[in-house]
Amino acid sequence: MKVESVRGMRDILPEEAPLWQRLEAEIRATFALYGYREIRPPLVELAALFSRGVGETTDVVHKEMYVFPDKKGLKLALRPEATASVVRAYVEHGLYAKGDLAKLYYMGPMFRYEKPQKGRQRQFHQYGVEALGSLDPALDAEVIDLASFLMERLGLRREGLLLRLNSIGCAGDRVGYREALRQHFLPRASELCADCQRRLAENPMRILDCKQPQCQPAIRSAPKSVDHLCDACRHHFQQVREHLDALALRYGLDHTLVRGFDYYTRTVFELASRELGAQDALLGGGRYDDLVELLGGPATPGVGFAGGMERLVLVLQAQRGEQTDETPELACCVVPIGDEARKKAIELLARLRRAGVSADMEYMGRSLRKAMQVAGRRARYALIVGPEELEQGQVKVKDLATGEQRLLELQEFSAAPEALRSRFPR
Repeated sequence: MKVESVRGMRDILPEEAPLWQRLEAEIRATFALYGYREIRPPLVELAALFSRGVGETTDVVHKEMYVFPDKKGLKLALRPEATASVVRAYVEHGLYAKGDLAKLYYMGPMFRYEKPQKGRQRQFHQYGVEALGSLDPALDAEVIDLASFLMERLGLRREGLLLRLNSIGCAGDRVGYREALRQHFLPRASELCADCQRRLAENPMRILDCKQPQCQPAIRSAPKSVDHLCDACRHHFQQVREHLDALALRYGLDHTLVRGFDYYTRTVFELASRELGAQDALLGGGRYDDLVELLGGPATPGVGFAGGMERLVLVLQAQRGEQTDETPELACCVVPIGDEARKKAIELLARLRRAGVSADMEYMGRSLRKAMQVAGRRARYALIVGPEELEQGQVKVKDLATGEQRLLELQEFSAAPEALRSRFPR
């Protein structure tokens, strides 16, 4: 029986991995520039963390979470998102007790049972930041600026990006806003999809997040959240916009933007790509000023964003076309000729690696001609170890990019690591 991967759980093959590695390294470096430190929450959490934090009526909790009992009957879940996990860790480990702004970032796999499609899998990879401890509107702007700057560093054209912005106010604002939405959608209930008819009873704000075509006319004419803000939330949103203007970050107000989780308050935003079609969001986030208290901590404001790696990879691949990295994966490929040479080759291979030179060896018993062809696809240099070379205390080094050949004394492999590395410049 042939065993295949689970639907929506995709392998990232060795040919793809270098792009992912470069992307991950760039994300880490950019987050560090803004003072964020990494946190690594577990893949498995109590299911109650997400039902309480994300919201029972959200699609993620209602129908997309992977939930299962452990051997003691405890209800667990594969994490569908990371903000609730980060906040849980923030509370559990008393990070708030330091009395300082906690700036954290994460990167790793998440899981949602939804229809697999291009750039959207059931196991997907997410990166994000969380800043906990300040209500300053300048922090909202910093988080948005960080998201924008990351895209710039990755080489995405600014004209190809769209920043959507909205404010959904505080918990008090949403009481009146939900009622206004309910009054708007009730006469149009028959026009809504089945999910939105359920949302109308549970939480009419979730209707604004629907992508079904039949619901769009009613959504477009729905009341705006900014018209139901209290004075404090209205002032906060105005200040956020002023900071964005000062940073020369162009944005568009999107009154249907509410994000998909119940923990959001005040500022919400999405950064989208014009090259992705209908599912165009690269990342999104906003404030969640009540979440820490909801999960058992002291009243602590927070703001952050999360982005999907798969969509980012798609955009980068589309922007760069089908170009591949021409840099060989290895500095050196050792090609032994004969059994005695193989013993020496193994020794030289170990010395190269310990000197910091990426290297591999011909293990497949190929002919010299075939081995050199394979080396040409993998490495910059071929290190040929044969009986004649060993008799003279030398090995032959061939530059596979230029075809130039030179002899290297065996004693040079005992040199200091820096000296040995200098013999194989990339």
